[in-house]
Amino acid sequence: MAKPEMKSEYQHTVESAIAAVGAAISDISRVKILCALMDGRAWTATELGVVADISASTASSHLSKLLNAGLISVISQGKYRYFRLANDDIAKVIENLMSFSTDHISQAKITTPKNLRKARTCYNHLAGEVAVNIYDSLCQQKWITEDGHAITTLGVERFKNIGIEFQAKHSRNICCPCLDWSERRFHLGGQIGTAFFHYAEAQAWLTRHQGYREVTISEKGYKALMFYFNIKKK
Repeated sequence: MAKPEMKSEYQHTVESAIAAVGAAISDISRVKILCALMDGRAWTATELGVVADISASTASSHLSKLLNAGLISVISQGKYRYFRLANDDIAKVIENLMSFSTDHISQAKITTPKNLRKARTCYNHLAGEVAVNIYDSLCQQKWITEDGHAITTLGVERFKNIGIEFQAKHSRNICCPCLDWSERRFHLGGQIGTAFFHYAEAQAWLTRHQGYREVTISEKGYKALMFYFNIKKK
């Protein structure tokens, strides 16, 4: 009988790394912390402790484990330390896990707040019902390609007309579809998704709520969404 081939050192390393990430997100308090950081902001250990309903010292212990797993990063400013997700890739993993997890919950048990489902942050871009409708409009108007992975020449011009200009960065996709966990459809991610979100916030089209992922679309915002994307207020 042939002996099974020995696993390479690389394969052992990858498997160990996957196991380490799994261990890091296996605790409900750490999951709450990661979900809170999905609003794209930097938080203190005390603030994250409140969100996770644990003490600041316990939060610090959990944050150390998340740091060691490479899921979050820390910024020191004066005497304060602020924590945020390590990068966009981590945010995408968390968003996908949310989508996967809700598939295993019966519809009767899903209690996503209506306002959160309407519009919320997905790390550094817009998510929710409004966001997927914007994405659909971008595809229909051919501002982005049908697969959502590239912005068209028309799209560059139209975004510029709105007031959104950007420079492509090699380290990030300029445009990409992001699966929305509550709507099960795509919303706009990538560099242009971030640029649009920050522009909309600067123009007071939307307002973020401190400590929450919920986003409120203003009357001015709905007028803009209607004008550019034919999205009506419901």
